[in-house]
Amino acid sequence: MPLQNRVTPFGALVATPHRGTLMGNRGCLHDAEGRIGSARWRTRAWIACLTEFEGRRRAPMQPGRYTELFFLDEATAFAAGHRPCAECRRADWRRFAAAWRAGRGLSPDAPLPAAELDRALHEARVDPRTRAQIRTPARLGQLPDGTMVALPEEPGTAFLWRSGRLAPWSFAGYGAPRTADPARAVESLTPAPVLRAFAAGYAPGVHHSAQDG
Repeated sequence: MPLQNRVTPFGALVATPHRGTLMGNRGCLHDAEGRIGSARWRTRAWIACLTEFEGRRRAPMQPGRYTELFFLDEATAFAAGHRPCAECRRADWRRFAAAWRAGRGLSPDAPLPAAELDRALHEARVDPRTRAQIRTPARLGQLPDGTMVALPEEPGTAFLWRSGRLAPWSFAGYGAPRTADPARAVESLTPAPVLRAFAAGYAPGVHHSAQDG
């Protein structure tokens, strides 16, 4: 039976047999029987990791250990509020930290502790009153490539905005991309600070189905 640990761009945790290309965590979200509880995070450090690193192996959802979460790709992980792991994805972390600084107008040499970035990202991804995902109204033409968006007329579907087109997201990959009016009103699922990092040059990895499209 599939575990409830696949993550959508909306941040929902779903049981599905589809595998992801990245793994991550937000702390321990499951009980001793491997069931997901009501909590959706236990730490502000929401990270996205490689699925293989230095031969490490672990059984998923071990009691008392962090809950392994899986994402279709990096664009999905960012939309759900995660950022690159500073250990297994060191090069990506450094690139993202550099783009984060640039997007905030900071010096390239300015200190940027991971905890400080996580605090700012947490404020931008979760509403403290409702504990729901924060979404930012925007026009498509204002958004950088790699942004995940929702359309008013299709609220249950996430779309990847890339190369002037919208590609519908699914656990299996992206559907056929559609051309879209840059003036179209949407909601960005990708947190605002991450959008600034994208605009400053960080290009998130996308599933091969989007690349093929």
